[in-house]
Amino acid sequence: MKNSATTSPFSIKSIQRIYGSTFTEGNQVTLVWKDRESFQGIFEAVGKARELICLQFYIFRNDETGRELADILKLRAKEGVTVCLIYDHFGSLFTPEAFWQELREAGVHIRASRPFAWTTPVLYMHRDHRKLIIIDRIQAFTGGLNIANEYRGYYRLIKGSGWRDTGIFLKGPIVKRLLDEFRKSWEIWKGDPIEPRPDVVMPEQGVPVLPIFASSAKGRRKMRKLLYYSINSSQKSIYLTTAYFTPSRRMVHILEAAVSRGVDVKLLLPGVSDISAAHFAGRAFFSRLLKAGIEIYTYNGVILHAKTSVFDEIWSIIGSANLDFRSLRRNDEGNVGIMDSSFGKQMTEIFYDDLTRSQKITLEQWHKRPFHEKLREYFFALFRRRL
Repeated sequence: MKNSATTSPFSIKSIQRIYGSTFTEGNQVTLVWKDRESFQGIFEAVGKARELICLQFYIFRNDETGRELADILKLRAKEGVTVCLIYDHFGSLFTPEAFWQELREAGVHIRASRPFAWTTPVLYMHRDHRKLIIIDRIQAFTGGLNIANEYRGYYRLIKGSGWRDTGIFLKGPIVKRLLDEFRKSWEIWKGDPIEPRPDVVMPEQGVPVLPIFASSAKGRRKMRKLLYYSINSSQKSIYLTTAYFTPSRRMVHILEAAVSRGVDVKLLLPGVSDISAAHFAGRAFFSRLLKAGIEIYTYNGVILHAKTSVFDEIWSIIGSANLDFRSLRRNDEGNVGIMDSSFGKQMTEIFYDDLTRSQKITLEQWHKRPFHEKLREYFFALFRRRL
């Protein structure tokens, strides 16, 4: 992939200056957006691990998908591979303790992030929403999916379509930086130190990748600043895909400003959602956005769970963060940014492919929606900061 940042208003220097962190050059990236393809890649990569596996997920269920991955982890641990797993306490609340105990007995090291504490009950609202896998310090995976049947399309007796999600496999120097991010969380939740190893030498050809991880108020401010900068700097196009959309007034304003300067702004959202309150709260903003000229599409069929952004077809962000209050101001989130025109074009092609499975909402059509839907939108919008 050829880096064409010099022909765009986006540049590595400008992004580094705004975000306050550096890109890592020379990485190989592989985008995955098909449910079975994603999980097949994950299972195969984890099954081939020889030294270290680190996993961090918001949801890790004990269903068919979770048990299949758990069996691979247990086998790897019994054969001497160091396996470290972090799950979010709230996100995996209904995964039974017996499931975790079986993993521990096989030698898997497990920690729960952000567990409930009676001394600080309010902090339980802050969740670890990151999805990350590190394999043998040379390969990593991140994205939006969790370890559960609905993401894979496995429904007990029938294998159907999984939720529409996007993930990315990475190889190269960026893996060390992602492992460092995992280590920070592992140490916070009192995991035993992960033994250091010499850096793995990887090919220098590849794309620049920026880790965009937020696990503090400062980190979330940096993430928001980068998002707003990306929208404000776009000159050609902004293509946003998100599972949950409850924008701030500032975000609505800068999206409107982007359209007014001639930028093509398209927003892809779920047609149906697993969290109806957040779904209706986000729809309360549609009238204003449509009037400004922002194109809104809703995905048909399965639930849309992807979280991606593409700016001017050169600057792309993929990860766990949604465009809602919780992701941008409360959750621990993990994303990667990629500065590359070839990758950006691939992201754009996938975005347009998704639009073929989506319905475009027009302002005239939107005004004709039933009154009870308008009422639900108004009601849930009042609580958008708590959803």
